[in-house]
Amino acid sequence: MENKVKRELPDDLMNKMGLKPFETTEIGHPEVKRVAPTVRVTIGQNKVVASLDEVIKNNLKDGMTISFHHHFRSGDYIFNMVMDKIIAMGYKDLALAPSSLTGVMNDKVIEAIKKGVITNITSSGMRGSLGDFVSHGGLKKPVIFRSHGNRARSIEEGEIKIDVAFLGVPVSDPAGNANGQDGDAVFGSLGYALMDAQYANKVVLLTDNIVDYPNTPASIKQDQVDYVVKVDKVGDPDKIGSGATRFTKDPKDLKIAQMVNQVIVNSPYYKQGFSFQTGSGGAALAVTRYLRQSMIKDGITASFALGGITKPTTDLLEEGLVRKVMDVQDFDKGAAQSMANNKNQQEIDASWYADPHNKGAVVNNLDVSILSALQIDTDFNVNVMTGSDGVIRGAVGGHQDAAAGAKMTIITAPLVRGRNATVVPSVETIVTPGSSIDVLVTERGIAINPDRKDLIDAFKNVPGLNILDIHDLQKMAEKQVGVPKPLEYTDRTVALVEYRDGTIIDAIKEVKDTLKIVYVEP
Repeated sequence: MENKVKRELPDDLMNKMGLKPFETTEIGHPEVKRVAPTVRVTIGQNKVVASLDEVIKNNLKDGMTISFHHHFRSGDYIFNMVMDKIIAMGYKDLALAPSSLTGVMNDKVIEAIKKGVITNITSSGMRGSLGDFVSHGGLKKPVIFRSHGNRARSIEEGEIKIDVAFLGVPVSDPAGNANGQDGDAVFGSLGYALMDAQYANKVVLLTDNIVDYPNTPASIKQDQVDYVVKVDKVGDPDKIGSGATRFTKDPKDLKIAQMVNQVIVNSPYYKQGFSFQTGSGGAALAVTRYLRQSMIKDGITASFALGGITKPTTDLLEEGLVRKVMDVQDFDKGAAQSMANNKNQQEIDASWYADPHNKGAVVNNLDVSILSALQIDTDFNVNVMTGSDGVIRGAVGGHQDAAAGAKMTIITAPLVRGRNATVVPSVETIVTPGSSIDVLVTERGIAINPDRKDLIDAFKNVPGLNILDIHDLQKMAEKQVGVPKPLEYTDRTVALVEYRDGTIIDAIKEVKDTLKIVYVEP
């Protein structure tokens, strides 16, 4: 069957799994029902247990769904610690439903798949060896990729039913009141883990820092927690950023950032009290610096900044250039530490951030969002999931959510990366539909979605903005790197990409090459 962005979807899987093809970015006003977890009544406030092994043994069964959060990013110690024990105990046919998968988890997930411990995965994304493994047929069942807002929706509506959530926290009291702001392994907002804490049937906190009751502020609360497990070390806070939040010195990135700033300040949305979301890459951080200079010069302050937060954003908060920071995740140690010191840095959960099926997500109040792309095509469809080789190497994250909610969505991307075009006739995988994208900014010029005639009029006389048709940018990229040989895939689907409402926007096929991994039944 074909969906509205003309992607062919596998009929057998769609029918077997009861899935619907993507139709529109318009959410409308549906009435939805929320689910509730099964709760075991706890008497007394001391939930500290001596053995993680006993917690797993008494609560986990074959076929269950387990979850983790990824706020520690590359500094995470909890995932491998827990999975080592689950693998050693011989569990089978588990579904893995983390908020996302980071590189430090890859080897353990692959081991668990090969041993039949994990047979289903839903996640925001995956990279590195795990993405390569899945892309070459390593997992028998297709992965389901969801945006952060869609994961929240799926949990709240019961599509993801978490049996046991294993949540690492830098501090907790014996009753389970925990936060990410205090302790040695501070990572700031617990935004994604808050969904698991609220909806999982069993919630297990793992911490290396148990403090006296009551621990406040409490992001995760004692009425949500079943067990508190003391471990030697939960993670390395210095590895939260993993180099992703370094300021760029690349002339190409700086040129793109300058043009993005020009687009913002000349848009109809740049006015007192505007709101924005940027990212954590080098170009995005540079945008924040240029935007800061413009705001100071023009005497303009923002009402709020949103999303994954970095120190440059919290610096704007400290300077009074941003009134509030709505924080679902912190991308560096500076932003994480800021949360404990500034009451205007508000921790929000993933539902408040971006769930399309609630009474109002913060993304819906965005004026401007700045997002990246692995590829963007001449219909403005964006791929942030697969590389030019067809291999899974990215994440949906909040991309779909911010693009759909913001009044103006800007994609930043170089025209080419190495020998691969970024602006292409058709992306390998559609993650965010072109109807949500308004402006593409490259180092060679910008392209405006033809549906946004208001922006075309707003920017046509702005000095320094080289406005081009996106087809011209695509031809420039093609002239520079040539026309690549079409990728070869098998007929097998290794992953499905959901849109934020749960419909299927694209299917990812198994990469066909000589390095094919054959799935072996456990």
